[in-house]
Amino acid sequence: MTDQHYDVVVIGGGNAALCAALCAREAGASVLLLEAAPRAWRGGNSQHTRNLRCMHDAPQDVLTEAYPEEEYWQDLKKVTGGLTDETLARLAIRDSAHCREWMRRHGAHFQPPLSGTLQLSRTNAFFLGGGKALLNAYYRSAGQLGVHIRYEAPVDRLELDHGRFVAAYVGGERIEAKACVVASGGFESNRDWMRAAWGQIKGEWVADNFLIRGTRFNMGVLLRFLIDAGAEAVGDPTQSHAVAIDARAPLYDGGICTRVDSVSLGIVVNRQAGRFYDEGEDFWPKRYAIWGRLVAQQPGQIAYSVIDAKAIGRFMPPVFPGVKAQSLPELARALGLDAAALQRTVAEYNTACRPGTFDHTVLDDCATTGLTPPKSHWARPLDTAPYYAYPLRPGITFTYLGLKVDAQAAVHFAGRPSLNLYAAGEIMAGNVLGKGYTAGVGMTIGTAFGRIAGTQAAAAAIKGKARASA
Repeated sequence: MTDQHYDVVVIGGGNAALCAALCAREAGASVLLLEAAPRAWRGGNSQHTRNLRCMHDAPQDVLTEAYPEEEYWQDLKKVTGGLTDETLARLAIRDSAHCREWMRRHGAHFQPPLSGTLQLSRTNAFFLGGGKALLNAYYRSAGQLGVHIRYEAPVDRLELDHGRFVAAYVGGERIEAKACVVASGGFESNRDWMRAAWGQIKGEWVADNFLIRGTRFNMGVLLRFLIDAGAEAVGDPTQSHAVAIDARAPLYDGGICTRVDSVSLGIVVNRQAGRFYDEGEDFWPKRYAIWGRLVAQQPGQIAYSVIDAKAIGRFMPPVFPGVKAQSLPELARALGLDAAALQRTVAEYNTACRPGTFDHTVLDDCATTGLTPPKSHWARPLDTAPYYAYPLRPGITFTYLGLKVDAQAAVHFAGRPSLNLYAAGEIMAGNVLGKGYTAGVGMTIGTAFGRIAGTQAAAAAIKGKARASA
């Protein structure tokens, strides 16, 4: 067993971890970053991101109009149903107003939103080249600043002393540091933990039908270790960023291109060909992340987004083409659904659609009447061949069960913050996201708390060194 000494060790390799490592290094600390993945797969789920939700009071470069703090907060409060720590949420929101200049100093570039990214030009700053380009820039900057980076270095346990970090272990190797930032993600890739959290419905393990949108390396090892070691937890293990993605997507790392964005332009049915939720409840960026959980609650964790020819060209096409048919019975047969049931569901929906002025860019007046569940906006009859359908599965991005932290990103033990152990990113996002999601807020949380954690860890390390030399 060998000992290695650093001021700060950062565990993880995604956006939050890199923000922490960069800020700790800028504050004068020696930093080691430990990434579980090989170099080619570095970056966790952040490599699949596209944008950052940003507060701003006036137009700024790639952002249009204004998106003030209170509106951002109300959007977040609405999607979480109030299951959020307002102090920590507002901290992240305010950080989003000024973090982009820091990001640019480390090589980030931004671009206007792509066509088809609905209603986001006002709220979200898009990364030029996507999350992978952002991460590559951060890794370059970290290397230039002298951050030590190790790949294929999964940390399996920590050495703690009454809530104080002492050392991290990569296998039998002991790595000592004055402070630590844990930014190692959730547990969505741990099938056994997901199975235990979700349980069975009619003898079927629900989580066995989940697809993981991001990295296979988020096994929740340190999350479990720290909870078992007495760290306070926050959140529900069944809550997550869960998107309806194409059922044909790979088990891991399908990323954003597997998301199906046609939901609000048609209807969604389960394998009994019945509708089960309001497809037009609100703008898609505010609702897309509830549909994974909705599909998870359906028999067999499968559903189908059904549209007609009128919807083509109005949404970002996913990587897989839709199942195409010239009639509803033909479509039902291709999907393995009961043709009469699908025709009946569509007929009831078409009859309930009231006349209105269709406009997918606003909350229009095209709604249903007398239909359960209703469709509140963008309700137009499905009556124009060809018809298309996309099979849907729950696509889990990250889980919300996490470590309780405070405004300094310190991990809590028995009601008290650790003096030198901090958490950032998905492993603590449940403090802000009790449930639900709105586009880009995960990167907001990771950037804000990554920077806070790195800065605080450096301060704790430098203070620790001063005590040691006194």
